[in-house]
Amino acid sequence: MRLIVKYKWIIAACVLALTVILSLFSPNLTELANQKGQVQLPNDSVSEQAKEILKNAGENNNTISVVFTLDHAFKKDEKQNMHDVADQIKKIEGVKGVTSPFSGDKEIQDQLISKDKKTVLIPVTVTGSDKQVEKIADRIYQIVPDDLTAYITGASLINQDFAHSSEEGLKKTEVITVFLIIGLLLVVFRSVVTPFVPIIAVGFSYLISQSLLAILVHHVDFPISSFTQTFLVAILFGIGTDYCILLLTRFREELANGHDKIESTLIAYRTGGKTLFISGFAVLIGFSSLGFAKFAIFQSAVGVAVGVGVLMIILYTLLPLFMVTLGEKLFWPSKKVLSHSDNKLWAFLGRHSVARPFLFIIITAIITVPFILTYNDQISFDSTSEISSSYKSVKGLEVIKEGLGEGKAFPVNVVIKGENKLTTAETIPYLGNVSKAIEKVDHVDSVMTITQPTGKEIEGLSIDHQLGAVSDGLDKAAKGIGDVQSGLTDVEAGLRQIAGQAAGSAGSGQSGGSLGDAADGLGKINSQLQLVSKQMAQTGNTAQAVPQLTAISGQLGQIQSGLEQADQQLAGQEQQAGTLKESLGKLADGVKSANDGLAKVTDGITASADMLKDMSKSSAVKDTGIFIPDQVMKNKEFKKAIDNYSFSDGNGVQLSVALDINPYSEQAITTVNQIKKALADEVSGTPLKDATIAYGGVSSQNADLKELSTTDLSRTMTIMVIGLFAVLTILFRSMIMPIYMIASLFITYYTSISITELIFVRIMGDDGVSWAVPFFSFVILIALGVDYSIFLLDRFKEEVHLGINQGIVKSMSKMGSVIMTAAVILAGTFAAMMPSGVNTLMQVATVVIVGLLLYGLVILPLLIPAITVTFGEGNWWPFGRKKSGE
Repeated sequence: MRLIVKYKWIIAACVLALTVILSLFSPNLTELANQKGQVQLPNDSVSEQAKEILKNAGENNNTISVVFTLDHAFKKDEKQNMHDVADQIKKIEGVKGVTSPFSGDKEIQDQLISKDKKTVLIPVTVTGSDKQVEKIADRIYQIVPDDLTAYITGASLINQDFAHSSEEGLKKTEVITVFLIIGLLLVVFRSVVTPFVPIIAVGFSYLISQSLLAILVHHVDFPISSFTQTFLVAILFGIGTDYCILLLTRFREELANGHDKIESTLIAYRTGGKTLFISGFAVLIGFSSLGFAKFAIFQSAVGVAVGVGVLMIILYTLLPLFMVTLGEKLFWPSKKVLSHSDNKLWAFLGRHSVARPFLFIIITAIITVPFILTYNDQISFDSTSEISSSYKSVKGLEVIKEGLGEGKAFPVNVVIKGENKLTTAETIPYLGNVSKAIEKVDHVDSVMTITQPTGKEIEGLSIDHQLGAVSDGLDKAAKGIGDVQSGLTDVEAGLRQIAGQAAGSAGSGQSGGSLGDAADGLGKINSQLQLVSKQMAQTGNTAQAVPQLTAISGQLGQIQSGLEQADQQLAGQEQQAGTLKESLGKLADGVKSANDGLAKVTDGITASADMLKDMSKSSAVKDTGIFIPDQVMKNKEFKKAIDNYSFSDGNGVQLSVALDINPYSEQAITTVNQIKKALADEVSGTPLKDATIAYGGVSSQNADLKELSTTDLSRTMTIMVIGLFAVLTILFRSMIMPIYMIASLFITYYTSISITELIFVRIMGDDGVSWAVPFFSFVILIALGVDYSIFLLDRFKEEVHLGINQGIVKSMSKMGSVIMTAAVILAGTFAAMMPSGVNTLMQVATVVIVGLLLYGLVILPLLIPAITVTFGEGNWWPFGRKKSGE
């Protein structure tokens, strides 16, 4: 420290130069946070796998929803205007598709237009980053006519609005924090000089930290989120000011003891500086442990560790400059510069706590335990509640919710990817069964896929419908055979009449005989047709009927040839045979028509027989009750459905599942998990069993988020506690002190988050505490709260030569003001996050504020002294207390 004091101006110049250079040449951290700071789940999470599958298939499109809202049923001109807007949207760069509710498809209209015709939804498929999607939305807003009200929403737009809200909140937090700290320090030190020293020291730390973080994010992809800067501001200014108070208070105490400003500085750093190092190192360990988190947004808080490291360097290099330069003037114009009074409240509490330790432990339990026992751990994953309802993306979601049901705007996307083609006639039917299984899950409104592109199954695909169609076809075939029989009976009668007439005419005996033979043939054919018809009615054996009908058709062909031959013979007869010739021609035509009709009947029966044969060979029919004939596979509309819901040349298929509940709700997460189970059960033993199945969409992401945030919190808690325990064990040469120090912080955390849940959920009516709050508030409260126990117990180590009871009482009287002031200031810096408007930040701030005040005003002055004196010499187990002079 003497060396630092000696070269203080050179060091200050270096710090200033470094700050300026980094500020000028480092990237903009706020812009980097907007670009890279969105919620990004790990690659092995289910929803990210869905994204990756589609991205690799060139299907990484995004969907936003343009929603029109009117106070009346839309009129003809308004309908035309909305239709025109849909057409214009198609021309915007980055737009890949538009689903217009005015395309003429009634089922699509029912999906996208509310029953009262006051709400109209136009889904738009887009590509690009969230920022590019936001630009597309801005372009759409320019297209919408002034006489129509439209909002655009979607996950990307909500993310962008959240980023904007966080950025605005950060600006407010920075300004409020600075003025709050200055105001509080003015009150504490009653000096117009003192408040600016921490502001300058921490200000340099913040600027350098921000620049270093920006460089790390830009060049080595260091984790960052929208919360990083806000936490950096609150924590650096909070603990930075606390540490300055610790050192400045000890500096003032030494000045009051008669030391000069240089010696007072050296003593302050030799005593308070050691406490500062222990505290700072503990905070550094706490935030560094976040690097073991799996979730990038949690890892982003490691940036605070960078800031704390820089802060420690600045406090050991730049702060001494002000001490040795200003000396007593550092506290001008306070009249109590050269006096240091003990904290009477903490001295009072200390005396009674060591005298009645059990009573004070009970008092602490009475204050905290009821809150801990009533904590319900209600968590919300609704990112729309994070930002003000004034944002258009949130307004759009509200309009969809009221008019159509918000599940339509954010469906669950089921992605199925196989090694082989999944869009075959044998595989597609299983999608129908999958859809039905999903539809049975509670809160599923509809499922859209190849077999039901509008949410309702294509009627003609079910085996029941097709067998009905076959039955109807056979009925028509039987009727057709009957019609042919009737026609041939008439022809037979005509032929016999003409044969008689021809036989009586001169030279026509041969012709008359031929006609009689033809008539006899028709009689036999009719008998055969009757037999075939009877067999079909009795047995339904279409396969046997086809060759019989083919043979009959051949006989009819021979009769037709015979009639044509007789017709030619009559052509050479005298005039009186003209009438016979004309009648014979008509009968020949009749036989031809009957034969043609019989051919159509045969074709129909053959098609039905082929279909039944294909059905009998299809395993899908038995498994699913769905059969897709070749003609359906070739159908233009069905091909369109295949194209819309498949990718990778048919090796992958998608299902879009609309829910009837808020897709951001806890209930939606439960529904997604039920869908996963239903789907896993349904594909077992089918051609889809070996396919990769992943789930995308907001609800699926939140399901992953819930699982990940829970496991990350448990992992981080464990790592952080082990790290702190190890550090505190080494620094205090005890395993007992670290245990009750950390335990007291756990009591503080659970009490504080329970109070926060009470305020935001039970009083203010939120769905739950935001999912990120337990993680961030735990890390911040433990990392910062441990400072105050270190402040107290490190001073206790210094004073324990007086005896355990007297040592803890004196430590409390000396450190009470420092700890209470530090806790109030740190709580104040987090209070500066409240006007941010971001729900997560406000809730984290509430947990930290309540926790710090609870710890500084209840746990430390009541519980810690009582536990310390209860353990006595056991405080230093297993190492033993280091005696003076050792």
